[in-house]
Amino acid sequence: MQNTIKKPELLAPAGNLEKLKMAILYGADAVYLGGKRFGLRAYGGNFSKEEMIEGVKFAHERGRKVYVTANIFPHNNDINEILPYLQELVEVGVDAVLVSDIGLFMLIKNEVPNLEVHISTQANNTNWRAVKAWQDLGAERVVLARELSFAEIKEIREKTDVELEMFVHGAMCISYSGRCLISNYLTGRDSNRGACTQPCRWKYNLTEEKRPGQFFPVTEDENGTYFFNSKDMCLLPYLKDIIECGVDSLKIEGRMKSIHYVASVVSAYRHAIDSYFENPEEFTIKQEWIDELNKVSHREYTSGFSYHKTSCDDQIYNTTSYEHTSDFVGLVLDYDEETKIATIQQRNHLTVGQEIEFFQPDAPLFKQTITEMFNDEGISIEVAPHPQQIITMKMDKPVVPYTILRRDVVTEEN
Repeated sequence: MQNTIKKPELLAPAGNLEKLKMAILYGADAVYLGGKRFGLRAYGGNFSKEEMIEGVKFAHERGRKVYVTANIFPHNNDINEILPYLQELVEVGVDAVLVSDIGLFMLIKNEVPNLEVHISTQANNTNWRAVKAWQDLGAERVVLARELSFAEIKEIREKTDVELEMFVHGAMCISYSGRCLISNYLTGRDSNRGACTQPCRWKYNLTEEKRPGQFFPVTEDENGTYFFNSKDMCLLPYLKDIIECGVDSLKIEGRMKSIHYVASVVSAYRHAIDSYFENPEEFTIKQEWIDELNKVSHREYTSGFSYHKTSCDDQIYNTTSYEHTSDFVGLVLDYDEETKIATIQQRNHLTVGQEIEFFQPDAPLFKQTITEMFNDEGISIEVAPHPQQIITMKMDKPVVPYTILRRDVVTEEN
């Protein structure tokens, strides 16, 4: 039904208040976060009411939006307790709430009608009829299942008017639309109520019923296999196709990832989206955007279901480890323009003589070798080994608060 291409919202994860600020400063149009209850990331940091108030204020002052997840599969006791929480979200001023349960959806529509509702990917909306049904019920947005191709998304767009949101980057679940019970069975922690322990990333071997105690690796890896271990989604190379599908919001996964991850991934997609709309006809993917995505901790990338059904090539069989090309080592807290001195919070081992890259919200990257640094008492030091140690150093170029310091992994290993 919609046939004009509009600039999609860039939606970023906010696992805590610091990540919220980083996401917004590095280019997100909106963030999604969880409160202390009713979301699917029980161990993701999450927000108290006071933190949510501060986060919403920070976002709204910059013209950005905040969405809150309440997308567990609720039981009776949850329904009995959630209404005061929803009313609290209205008081805080959040822009929307995400739900997956139709009973909870109707509760909001009946009891908190001024709270905008987005339908979570957990509702696994894989066809236009389902999306149209949510639209007719009054949902303002539907988050599409990850199991859709671009062709299917285009058809959904053509036959519906509700806002559509899709995942473009981040971890993939081995189970359909995230509905997994492995964590429940192996650990007793319910993945559908926010307590997933990610057992799909553990090491596994096979056994044969008549050979108890004999373990057979599925591959040649002597440590076993990781056959539940999906590659990470990365759709930035296909951004033109995504935008031309007509979706309204592009969602990055990762509320439990680092601020380095949030800033880097948001920045890459921000620049790519803006570049497309500056000149759609001549738009090309720049290597610097891909390099930025490779700097953060990630598994090997895949395009998921976008062009074809997934196969064995979309799984990782020989490791559970992540790869990255840069280490996050510090965060700028303050900068004095007169003295050119930056105050920095150490996040990893820093040593005089290291070459450090400075990654800023609204300025080009630059590198600088540390020639001297000082502790919080003004004493010159060679090494900053203590977690979150406060140091100062003179800068070759100006920096702003929330600038990320990182060093090249290859350089350090060499």
